[in-house]
Amino acid sequence: MFNNIILKIFLKIFKDFIKFLLKNITFIKLINKKQTKKPITMKKIALLLFLLHSAFIFAQKDVSGFVKDKTGAPLPGVNVLEKGTNNGVSTDFEGSFRIKVKDGATLIFSYVGFSTIKKVVSGDKIDVTLADGDGQVLNDVVVVGSRNAKRTVVNSAVPIDVINVKDVTTQSGKIEINQLLQYVAPSFNANKQSGSDGADHVDPASLRGMGPDQTLVLINGKRRHQSSLINLFGTRGRGNTGTDLNAIPAASIKRIEILRDGAAAQYGSDAIAGVINIVTNDSVDEFTGSITYGAFNTDAKGDFPEGTANTKGYRLDQKGFGNSFGKNQDFDGGSVKVAANYGTKIGNNGGYVNVTGEFLNKNKTLRPGFDFRKGFGEAEIQGINLFVNLAIPISEKTQFYAFGGSNFRDTDAYAFTRNDGERVVEAIYPGGFTPRITSKINDNSIAAGIRTETSGGWKWDFSNTLGKNKFHYNIKGTLNASLEENSPTEFDAGGHSLLQNTTNLDVSKNYGDILGGLNIAFGTEFRVEQFEIFAGEVGSYATYDTNGVPITDPTTQSAPIDPISGEPRPGGSQGFPGYSPANEVNKSRTNFSLYTDAELDVTESWMVSAAVRYENYNDFGSTVNGKFASRLKLTDKINLRGSVSTGFRAPSLAQIYYNLRFTNFSSGGATEVLLASNDSPVTRAFGINKLNEEKAVNASLGFTASLGDFTATVDGYLINVKDRIVLTGYFDATALGMNVDKAQFFVNGVDTKTTGLDIVLAWKKTFGSNRVEATLVGNINDMKIDKIKNGDLDEKTFFGERDRAFLLASAPPNKFGLNLNYARKWFDAGLSFTRFSEVKLLDYQMSDLTPEDFRTSPTQTEGELYAIQKQAATDTYGAKIVTDLTLGFKLSKSTKITVGANNLLNIYPDQQDDWVEAGGYWDAVQMGFNGAYYYARLGFNF
Repeated sequence: MFNNIILKIFLKIFKDFIKFLLKNITFIKLINKKQTKKPITMKKIALLLFLLHSAFIFAQKDVSGFVKDKTGAPLPGVNVLEKGTNNGVSTDFEGSFRIKVKDGATLIFSYVGFSTIKKVVSGDKIDVTLADGDGQVLNDVVVVGSRNAKRTVVNSAVPIDVINVKDVTTQSGKIEINQLLQYVAPSFNANKQSGSDGADHVDPASLRGMGPDQTLVLINGKRRHQSSLINLFGTRGRGNTGTDLNAIPAASIKRIEILRDGAAAQYGSDAIAGVINIVTNDSVDEFTGSITYGAFNTDAKGDFPEGTANTKGYRLDQKGFGNSFGKNQDFDGGSVKVAANYGTKIGNNGGYVNVTGEFLNKNKTLRPGFDFRKGFGEAEIQGINLFVNLAIPISEKTQFYAFGGSNFRDTDAYAFTRNDGERVVEAIYPGGFTPRITSKINDNSIAAGIRTETSGGWKWDFSNTLGKNKFHYNIKGTLNASLEENSPTEFDAGGHSLLQNTTNLDVSKNYGDILGGLNIAFGTEFRVEQFEIFAGEVGSYATYDTNGVPITDPTTQSAPIDPISGEPRPGGSQGFPGYSPANEVNKSRTNFSLYTDAELDVTESWMVSAAVRYENYNDFGSTVNGKFASRLKLTDKINLRGSVSTGFRAPSLAQIYYNLRFTNFSSGGATEVLLASNDSPVTRAFGINKLNEEKAVNASLGFTASLGDFTATVDGYLINVKDRIVLTGYFDATALGMNVDKAQFFVNGVDTKTTGLDIVLAWKKTFGSNRVEATLVGNINDMKIDKIKNGDLDEKTFFGERDRAFLLASAPPNKFGLNLNYARKWFDAGLSFTRFSEVKLLDYQMSDLTPEDFRTSPTQTEGELYAIQKQAATDTYGAKIVTDLTLGFKLSKSTKITVGANNLLNIYPDQQDDWVEAGGYWDAVQMGFNGAYYYARLGFNF
């Protein structure tokens, strides 16, 4: 009765949502117009809903059970797979599982370090005891890397990490997906920022040292939309957009699959570095959740000058400086995270709906700055995350599915401090002020589709995925200096959004009787994208004259003059200038693609696969890419694997059309800069060409080994990227007559070559009731800039030494992590050591000074002076080891408390001088700049 009510409610909501899409989403109409002669009608929707109401005839059995080792201890994370399908689950931390299978099905139980066993389903309950095995069996069936539903991690031709998120989240103090992956995936890197505008609110993340937009993100195998934010200033991934992984609640995730290999021929644009696929929860009749609280130690060790916000985090007055030093705080950045997940059946034939909710409240951190009034630290976040995953069988071999979510974040971050001069109005902020960039970020998505299998064994999957990211700026603790004492201190600065709608048809079939097995797949995709910039209020972007009227004619109107500096007062909200009507953009494009791939087990030991993909964009043309991969079993315990492929990444709409006038602060003061869109006359006047796609060649070679209790995967890789899109340096723009000093552009500016090695070594052993695990993950990476494509433009301005240093620093030389875990009955412990390599950046001495400023002798040559300048400008952040500790205690069968510390020893980056980009003592390096984080978590499972 209750389940039928839920079904009716869902169908009503789904019907109303379809009506909303058809009436209000222009892109659905565009898809109808472009793809079909007969558009979607409500009659067709009604037919679908009728099918959903039809009697379910797919007879399934609900099977539950318990998996333990020979001592009787429960085994969490055991893979339970229905033989011949990709239907599978993992046991929870109690060793329990629940799965729906066909009558008479065979279940396969596999776990690293234990022998795999098979059980035929004869009842509704199965208890299993796994014996120690002579090898570690990695039998996770994965979605990425292969369209063969029977392919597992161990027999894949390419490297794939499978991360059980439940294990990671219950054994770690990391509260965001980016930070979780930073410490468990060998070649994944993500950084927190400060003083970097929007990048303080959305963390740039990357694989194998590539850009944030060179990794494709999927949810349940469907393309995820990117953030509308484009990274600027002193951030990693400068000039790139990326996908906001933190918009996906961790509690909604079953596992994360990371394909560390070029895959554009399989999945399309953006997959140059690899693919991250997030598989969401599908469990039912289980309520899980957690409450986590943590805070940072403010004791920032270092030799800090007198008068700075030094070894303790003082509270910065939200209205500016005022009484900047409130109470001395031993802890800051306090965070509370509450998460819950619940699944229930829909009907009685295998349907389910799984719902996740998350709430996060995280305070700012304040860390040392060179000026005691300067704000430097992580942003404040209040966020709400919802996610739903459901499936409803329509017939024995046909299923309707849908998933999607909504993320809302209200964030608050420091901008650069204004100390004096024409930008400070003493009547409002005596002595200066630190503006705050706040944002409201809305990230929404929904995917729906039908998958079926014909009597001939063909699997069809038709789906549509719609996603939108909206980023709205509000600037607080600020002013418009041209309004002087009449200025408001808060402005709506406008923002930007990105909408993406993707329609897919995927078809595949497995021929088990052709040699060792042949899997073929083909499909098509149609994608529509829209990028918008919307204006803020007038005061956020306008410069006012002495009468308080916005200046429209500089020949007859002039801004007020600061009585001390004698300079005109600048307009616009400080911290982040508002978007004006001149910045507004509403651009869209379409993409159509066709692909085919095949995978053949030539023999039991040798597998080969190949893929080809054609893509056509309406704004820059077509591209064809291919991939070949192979795996060879040298012995029963050792596999050799490798691949070679071509790839591409289309320039994002933001890279083509983004434009803004902003103020850049350096040691030399403030500079007014115009970031011109790629299609503007200003861009063409400077000799900058139209953006084209980035082109890549990928190659990898590696091996896997399973030797008793020990497993190893080692994979080397080569990634050559031509026409990589970067952000130029600042060109002199005083002759433009636009009241700006400099101009900057997006260009296909460099060719890069990246070589590297990924290493994963694992050992697991059971001694009576004791379980011990040790894992070493590592990445060695080397990126070189092969060519700077400046044409006739000055190379130092086009992409100078500082710009190159930022690009290379986004690919750190290495990262290694050693993770040690121990468990016995009601207790478990984890100890990890993560070594982050040395990173070098060039500070403002490289651009604000000249070689002559370093002359100490009249005989020094220009080359010698330049070398001295570069050495002085080099900020070296030495290698550091970060230690994490976690202790878990089961209070009962259903509750567990975990306490621990991230960065237990309170390690900080090396202190630098006052020329760094971020405005504090450190830049955004791998290990972060907040110090030790202590936390406690209460987890429950009913």
